[in-house]
Amino acid sequence: MATASGSSAAFEDAAYYDALIDWPKRLAREEPFFKKLFEPIGVRRLLDAACGTGRHAAMFHAWGIEVEATDLSAGMIELGRRMYGELPTLRWVQRSFTEPTASPGTFDAAVCLGNSLGLAQEQADRDRACASLWDALRGGGLLIIQVLNLWHLPDGPTQWQKYVRVERGGRDHVLLKALHRTGDRGHVDLVDLHLLPEGGIAHRIEPACFAGIEAEQLCGRLRELGAERITCYGGYDGSPYARTTSADLIVVAHKPTSS
Repeated sequence: MATASGSSAAFEDAAYYDALIDWPKRLAREEPFFKKLFEPIGVRRLLDAACGTGRHAAMFHAWGIEVEATDLSAGMIELGRRMYGELPTLRWVQRSFTEPTASPGTFDAAVCLGNSLGLAQEQADRDRACASLWDALRGGGLLIIQVLNLWHLPDGPTQWQKYVRVERGGRDHVLLKALHRTGDRGHVDLVDLHLLPEGGIAHRIEPACFAGIEAEQLCGRLRELGAERITCYGGYDGSPYARTTSADLIVVAHKPTSS
């Protein structure tokens, strides 16, 4: 996930962030979607922007794809490097997704997942991120952006989405994730609870705010950049995007071969 500067720094504790996600289940659900898009264009080189702890990057690399995984959070990059290693075909780079890659025009595909684009609060930052990702692609390349569809949430009520029990520093912790919407902004709260030896409960809260992104606005920006074909999905099952009911907005844009 990304902040306004394109990092996962909204959640500074990388292991905390990772513990809240059932990664085997999530990747198994998403894998067919990516393979269906990658195989027709022969993706061999990929940019994973705002990569978080690198779970997607590692999955793509396991398919034989050369991956550049980037994130502004040093903690996220370090955890990804520690878990999966630094290889000639799997590189970890600390960089905002608004900054250009050192190898523009060379990637077959670029992805920005996990609601990362939505955590950029300013439209100008989101526009720069789109331009940076687009410039990274070769002609005929593919851009995939996934964000949480804020508009399917009711305005106001808090939804407690997840809770997990983990051991950290020799103590039992309960990690909670809450989500709520206020107008055109979403709010995520990650809560860490643990019992103190002397009694009582200690807690830590890591909040993050994200912007609601309209499909037409995002697609309009990609058209300005020269997107040839754009498809909006409402989930990794390939269902069409519906503003009021889809949990996700996944935008897939094709770069013209002449670019």
